[in-house]
Amino acid sequence: MVITARQRRSQTLAGELLVWQLAIVVIVLAAVAAVSLAQSKATFDRVEGRRVTALAEEMAGNPLVRTQLVRPAPAEMLAPLLQSTLTRSGVTSATVSDADGEIVASTNPTLVGTRMPSDGPQVADGRGWSGELPVNGVTELVAQAPVLRAETDQARRLKAGEHLGTVMIGRASPSVGQRLVGASSYLLVYLGVASVLGVAGSWLLARRIKRQTFGMEPREIAGLAEHREAMLFGIAEGVVALDPQQRLTLVNAVGRGLLDLPENCVGMSLADLGIEGRLYDVLAGTAPEGESGDLARRDEVVVRRGRVLVMNRMDVAKDGRRLGSVTTLRDRTELAQLERELGSFRSTTELLRAQAHEFSNQLHTISGLIQIGEHDEVVRYVRALRKHRESLDLNLTSRVRDRAVAALLMAKSALAAERKVLLKISERTALDRLEPTDSADVATVLGNLVDNAVDAATSGTGAGDGDHEAWVEVELRQDASSVEIVVRDSGPGVAPELAQEVFSHGFTTKAAQGGDRGIGLALTRLVCKRRGGEVSVANTRAGAMFTARMSVGRPADRATEGVR
Repeated sequence: MVITARQRRSQTLAGELLVWQLAIVVIVLAAVAAVSLAQSKATFDRVEGRRVTALAEEMAGNPLVRTQLVRPAPAEMLAPLLQSTLTRSGVTSATVSDADGEIVASTNPTLVGTRMPSDGPQVADGRGWSGELPVNGVTELVAQAPVLRAETDQARRLKAGEHLGTVMIGRASPSVGQRLVGASSYLLVYLGVASVLGVAGSWLLARRIKRQTFGMEPREIAGLAEHREAMLFGIAEGVVALDPQQRLTLVNAVGRGLLDLPENCVGMSLADLGIEGRLYDVLAGTAPEGESGDLARRDEVVVRRGRVLVMNRMDVAKDGRRLGSVTTLRDRTELAQLERELGSFRSTTELLRAQAHEFSNQLHTISGLIQIGEHDEVVRYVRALRKHRESLDLNLTSRVRDRAVAALLMAKSALAAERKVLLKISERTALDRLEPTDSADVATVLGNLVDNAVDAATSGTGAGDGDHEAWVEVELRQDASSVEIVVRDSGPGVAPELAQEVFSHGFTTKAAQGGDRGIGLALTRLVCKRRGGEVSVANTRAGAMFTARMSVGRPADRATEGVR
């Protein structure tokens, strides 16, 4: 009897799962239908958009349209042409307006004398445009093309290209019902196949769940989960539980190792364990001075004895009674190695993105000069760009011979320029080629310090050089066994009381609070310490100055430079 009852309960659970899976299948089928309609509309817009654009450009270049638009009463001559285009091409509407945007001829007589609908000034500037517009209360896919004066003789040469008016060809967009009818030939097949696969998958999943749960009902599964909470000790993250009096009630082996807690720490309070500062604030859920709100339900960065920890605290309550809190800990220190390995690739990606943006702006300038006929100015502009680029490359590569670090500085220079910050290389900079591991560490520290300095420079009002209001200066010095990195900025500087917190608590000069924002400075200090160095910050008259020192191996053999 017990076995029979258990089988019935398992069938009930399987049936419940089957119902839910069928509901999901129905939702998926509806989504498939929606995607099919969207694809149908996209196909219509692409195909018909090209067609109406070609028709509009063809009509705009028609000599009859060009000559009649400058004469009185052009509608009498243009109406037959518009009607012929409508009949021949099967479009919905054809409309012509003068240079002032007033419709002078249209296949819809009610539009004559009204303003030509438009979505931008592109056509008036001599460029075509296509898109959806409401025409006489109906949404149409339209294309607009400018009518330009043709060069007919020497006396009218200066007026060639003058904007005479606009031609608009429209095609009514199909309704949802029409798109469904158009897609029915293949949509029904797709929906049928998806339905069969969905139902079969749901039935197989229900049977699998039935076998995996050993026929247990949800109430039995919940009871089993309650008795298995002790398995928290087997997870990879650290777990620390506190009661309302801030005493430890649970800590797993991972959490004890990350916080360097003794074996008999359970039952001891945070004060007894010597936990204070930011770590205490995060575990206890209290906000220190200068911060608003509590620290619950968000990730917090804490540096604890050389480890960068990400902690998330949650209050625990039952029936309105507070039982304490549970905090999870994740060790982010190992990510420093991955960050160093990916540093060169990230720098290259950032450089390419910034250069693409810079080249796009330069091409827009060149295009504008060509359009207004300033060809000599185009040549001078291109020569100035080439001269500036060659000067930048020569200035950087002559002082920084390590390719990875030089590439990083090039990327940071382009990214800083996007934010209106001038990145300068000090004339005292001198860096030879480094071993790959040394180069990765130097690039990691330098990149973090430059990013922090650019943020600080953009938030302050430092005195810039030339036309730049904000600047960042990098100085690299190297001797036989160490490298020193000095990064100065024109920002507001660092408050004296935060000079150490920016490194130990993961803060930044931009905001001394919150989350992962200061993880770069914390990792910078860890890299320097592992290499027997240190990083410090001081205020100058212009702004903040970060100085990082680290030991490195012997420089790479210069004899191999030519081989590589």
